[in-house]
Amino acid sequence: MLLIKSTMSFILLSVALLTPMTGLTDTGFVDKNHRIIRLATTTSTDNSGLLSYLLPAFENESGYRVHVIAVGTGKALRMGRDGDADVLLVHAPATETEFVEAGYGVERHYVMYNDFVLVGPHANSANVRPNHDISGAFQQIAEHKPVFISRGDNSGTHKKELSLWKSVDISPKGKWYREVGQGMGKALQMAAELDAYTLTDRGTWLTYQDRSPLKILNQGDPQLYNPYHIIAVNPERSSSINFQGAKALISWITSTTGQSLIGKFTLNDTLLFKPSANDQHLAKKNNPPLLQ
Repeated sequence: MLLIKSTMSFILLSVALLTPMTGLTDTGFVDKNHRIIRLATTTSTDNSGLLSYLLPAFENESGYRVHVIAVGTGKALRMGRDGDADVLLVHAPATETEFVEAGYGVERHYVMYNDFVLVGPHANSANVRPNHDISGAFQQIAEHKPVFISRGDNSGTHKKELSLWKSVDISPKGKWYREVGQGMGKALQMAAELDAYTLTDRGTWLTYQDRSPLKILNQGDPQLYNPYHIIAVNPERSSSINFQGAKALISWITSTTGQSLIGKFTLNDTLLFKPSANDQHLAKKNNPPLLQ
């Protein structure tokens, strides 16, 4: 009898070990009750502290739990195409539009905006003039060739940087131009260590500036406008998409409650993001007021 029980226990254990864990995906556990929302978003919303400030309020109110996957916008969109995220919070408008038009996403909404700033060393070896002309600043950098840190990760910030080089007909290359393939926080750290220049979103910069030897050298150009949108991934792309959860998060973050919280998120009395879901006319302007 003991031998039979031992044999049965061994068989059951073997079956358990050999049976695939169907609750797992490459982005974590599948939530069979659809109470977990997979949010793929940019490193800037994570590094700035915005999400750790916002999401607990949504979770407490809705009963959902949000699994944040902080990557560059390019990777976030790729995760959406692959069905590895339910909702995206990103900042690369042209690429987002292509994503939605290709049928990968639905319900794209304005959420907020801030702006990009060019930061660099106090010595300012490139002699970047402290004005609002970002094109002139990039031309100065290309002429003097100080070290410039590019995120090089297909993120929204990287796409903006490349568009700025393109606008002045410059293809940056050489030892001075270093693509690091890292998030915004890491790129800022590298720039600080190398007395280098880099383009950063203002939200991340504000969280790093007190411990960085760098300073803002250029800001305020309308080209530096940085809008964020939220997009539900099309549930037709994958059976694992939590479309109801995605819609719940979109509805909340664009509501009066969500927008009010974004408008109260400050660091040292400085607003990091300007809510724009309820100001569509402002969000669509080419030159909305920037956060200086």
